[in-house]
Amino acid sequence: MTGTAAHRTSGDTFAANRATGRIALTLAPGKNARRRVHESGSLRVRFPNTTTVPEAVIVNTGGGMTGGDRFDIEIRLEESAALVAGTVAAEKVYRSTGDDAVVNVQLSVGPNARLAWLPQATILFNAARLSRRIDVDIGAGGALVMAEAVVFGRTAMGEVVHDGSWRDRWRVRIGGRLAFAENVRLEGAIANKLAHRAIARGGCAVATLLIVPGDDSVSDRFRATEFIGEAAVSAWNGFAVARFCAAEGAMLRRDLMHALAALGQAVPRLWLQ
Repeated sequence: MTGTAAHRTSGDTFAANRATGRIALTLAPGKNARRRVHESGSLRVRFPNTTTVPEAVIVNTGGGMTGGDRFDIEIRLEESAALVAGTVAAEKVYRSTGDDAVVNVQLSVGPNARLAWLPQATILFNAARLSRRIDVDIGAGGALVMAEAVVFGRTAMGEVVHDGSWRDRWRVRIGGRLAFAENVRLEGAIANKLAHRAIARGGCAVATLLIVPGDDSVSDRFRATEFIGEAAVSAWNGFAVARFCAAEGAMLRRDLMHALAALGQAVPRLWLQ
């Protein structure tokens, strides 16, 4: 076998072993009946019994992601439905040989529906590559609380992400109009970049919390809350965005839980374990 043929065979084998997964969940109005639940690949969704708002827990049976893996998550709430959705554990993104791990999240909140999208943190290992896209559509009177946290390295073990790639694209539409758009890109010597004062001042755990609807009263509640790390919040055009930066993942988790408590938002039960 020639060197080229051997390389091609190795590449084909690698591609054939990449993990894929898809979840499509539609919640009907009224009693929050599950109108549609689709699972494929290594993603599953489970519905623990709750006495208040229904919960959906997403499980990655593959135990993590690496370069070339692709996950797609679609959650749709019809009019007046309510749901708290999250993940069973922190999602780990391992080192890549070159390709990105790809995550696409689509959230649709119907008129007067309420969605809390509260996955546990995404942990990037050294040399990991993650490309994520989050698209949100919110109907008239709809409400959303969405928190996404990223931790660079297993901080409790002293790991440092010397190199890697993280690209995050958010698009949020309210009533059919684009209300919030953001692109984040952090590549190359990540630890060195996080050390810069204007980026993270040495922190390695960051999060964004989006609240719709949100106004100055949200900002006031945040400013009355004591955080361990750094936190800031702004409200405009009917929604609020809070940013968090901490020295390690556990600190960030605590700050997020305090922020959600200030909003009166219950966290998924798995956050408490």
